[in-house]
Amino acid sequence: MHIMIIGASGMIGSKLTARVLEKGVNGEIPDQLTLIDLTACPVPKGMTATIKSLALDLTKDGSCRKLAEFRPDIVFFLAAVVSSAAEENFEKAFQINVYAVLTLLEDFRETDVRPKFVFSSSLAVYGPPFPDKVPEDLILRPISSYGTQKAMSEFMISDYTRKGFVDGLSLRLPTIVVRPSQPNAAASGFLSGIIREPLAGLTAKLPVPSETMVWIASPEIAVESLLLAAGLSRSDLGNTTVINLRGLSISVAEMIETLISVAGQSAASLIIPEENSAVYNIVRSWPYNFETKTAKKFGFPQDAEFRAIVNQYKSEINV
Repeated sequence: MHIMIIGASGMIGSKLTARVLEKGVNGEIPDQLTLIDLTACPVPKGMTATIKSLALDLTKDGSCRKLAEFRPDIVFFLAAVVSSAAEENFEKAFQINVYAVLTLLEDFRETDVRPKFVFSSSLAVYGPPFPDKVPEDLILRPISSYGTQKAMSEFMISDYTRKGFVDGLSLRLPTIVVRPSQPNAAASGFLSGIIREPLAGLTAKLPVPSETMVWIASPEIAVESLLLAAGLSRSDLGNTTVINLRGLSISVAEMIETLISVAGQSAASLIIPEENSAVYNIVRSWPYNFETKTAKKFGFPQDAEFRAIVNQYKSEINV
């Protein structure tokens, strides 16, 4: 089995790489693993799998054709220009979030490669107005470039799957918290920052009102969900090509209260309210509670509580 991870240098990509080599897909450890990102990823040592790490810009002519010619069995497409960055650089975001996906799908079709194609989408495909709990059949009304681009790619993957060119499944991920790395360009990055920075004794800016509601999941749940998706057969899925993943609906205030219960009031005192209307306008356009019947049906996991997410992060950084 040959697995390809596109966007392998990112936080989710690196965790997914480790988990694939440890657990495989449906218990099968890959004998080939190809890691793709703008910079080459470190290659894990002592593994029986043949591992290739390539630095590749998907927007360059011929890059996606090269990936198709590797003939992977499973592709995880994690590469993206995220929310705030997509607003600031529309052209770059479109090239990665839409054009690279389409080009790769076309190159798979033209080279007669039919991989399982697991795509990381986002709750940003939705936009207001939405009900208190978003049903799975709610019309998509994204009001950000990122959300629009993710929705476009979802539709393309669904159609290429219908035609039998790939076996695609788009997963709409909640906001992933707590990210252990440095802040990225996502509008939601502060949700990790208000936990990560105070636990490190650093200040963190809070750009939204504390009553803001969000839909979150841990990195571990994201990785387990990606692996589960890769192991589902088309006979299991039927016509399903998009799944809203399970998450926790929580307010920023509740997140801060959890931080206090875990690390004390001194940690919370490092959170500095500093309103940012651009960030707030994006974040409040996202739903914060979802119906996830399909995810439950297929056994996708869910975090038990936010406290467990914080404690897991603390154990990883040895705080």
